[in-house]
Amino acid sequence: MKNRLLSRLSVFIGFLLGARAFVTFLLIFALYVSTFFLFNQEESLKSFVFDYKVHGIIFCSFLSIMAGGIINQFYDREKDKITKPFRSRLQSFLEQKYFLYAYLTLNILSLGIAAFISQRVFIFFLVYHFLMWFYSHKLSKILIVNNLSFVGLSLYPFFGMLVYYQTYSRHLMLMSAFLFLILLIIDIIKDLLTINADRIFGYVTIANKYGAKTAKIVAVILLILNIVVSAIIVQGNEVHYLMSWYFCAGMFIQILVVYLLLNKTKFYSFSALNILRLWVFIGILCMLTDGILAYLHYY
Repeated sequence: MKNRLLSRLSVFIGFLLGARAFVTFLLIFALYVSTFFLFNQEESLKSFVFDYKVHGIIFCSFLSIMAGGIINQFYDREKDKITKPFRSRLQSFLEQKYFLYAYLTLNILSLGIAAFISQRVFIFFLVYHFLMWFYSHKLSKILIVNNLSFVGLSLYPFFGMLVYYQTYSRHLMLMSAFLFLILLIIDIIKDLLTINADRIFGYVTIANKYGAKTAKIVAVILLILNIVVSAIIVQGNEVHYLMSWYFCAGMFIQILVVYLLLNKTKFYSFSALNILRLWVFIGILCMLTDGILAYLHYY
């Protein structure tokens, strides 16, 4: 009985890891926070809570991202055996065909809900599903395109909500540029840590095409550019409360990451990667706190 329970738990955890469930929950949390406190400039909290279209779009995003994680691990399963052995071991408890069944189910459910909302939403998610499959199948192995498409697909649901609310401003463009650059830097550093596996399985990245030193130089240049973007945001009073402190501190955090990348050992690159990931999460929490404070102040 105990062995059966452990086996089922392993299968369940393996499925969650295969679907990138934990990353998906973080993205959906970020999508809810940014939708209400950034994109939504007119609706009250009550109107937002009862806006079934918004919740439907976000739920479709949740299902789509889960499906994208599954198809990505299906194509990357051989590489993951080297770069993520523990995850691969847990995923081995569940046959690949069940991952594909889950992938199709999540896509169909997502498109069904999208069609119920509107034809435009259906087309939006149909394109999203195709691009995620095409990224896993082809784009992830093309130099530079792999990094840009990964970041683009990560931000695709946010772009959808931006278009839905028709909210365009200098403030949002600068914050979008900041997020785009930091996600791009994270992806380039991640390629540094998987350089050997990428080379074996035909993933052409900056790191394995031009060398780790060149990849680090590109990451450092992007970090310097993002520090400039952060300075423009702070100097232009584009943010208030905690977010102003977040971008001020972020400049020093990114300088620290530059220092870590200038060191040659893999440990420093790994530390830089996790610091940036943590900083993105802290940014979401700061945005949430600022949004609550602004909402309480307004009402």
